[in-house]
Amino acid sequence: MTAETRPPLPPFTAETAAIKARAAEDAWNTHDPARVAMAYTAESQWRNRAEFFTGRDAIRGFLERKWARELDYRLIKEVWAFHDNRIAVRFVYEWHDAAGNWFRSYGNEQWEFAPNGLMQRRQASINDLPITSAERRFHWPLGPRPKDHPGLTELGL
Repeated sequence: MTAETRPPLPPFTAETAAIKARAAEDAWNTHDPARVAMAYTAESQWRNRAEFFTGRDAIRGFLERKWARELDYRLIKEVWAFHDNRIAVRFVYEWHDAAGNWFRSYGNEQWEFAPNGLMQRRQASINDLPITSAERRFHWPLGPRPKDHPGLTELGL
């Protein structure tokens, strides 16, 4: 495998789609834009909410801005469907802004992968719900979610 190969590779099975989704979740929970950007092709096409952009540099810049404003970000992803080189996930993340206002963001992503396992297209639709600190459900230390922490279905989300 080369540095430009990111297993598991398509076509996906239920098991490999779940592995791919968890690897993405774990990477995003590091809040490391450079690391996360390397999971995408050099010309990956993104739609995130109403933003459209292409390429790793744009992805890295987007993530730097995102995590500068979405503080104490914690994310859980769950596979919704998969077929051949595509995976659809639903996700929820919790974060607060600089003023201390908490939010729970609900979303869906559609992913398309190149044969080498790097994501070549990502489309995300996301809605933010203001919550109180007491309504938070994601309390693990910053970083990847512990293996024994419940997922979205178990949390009723």
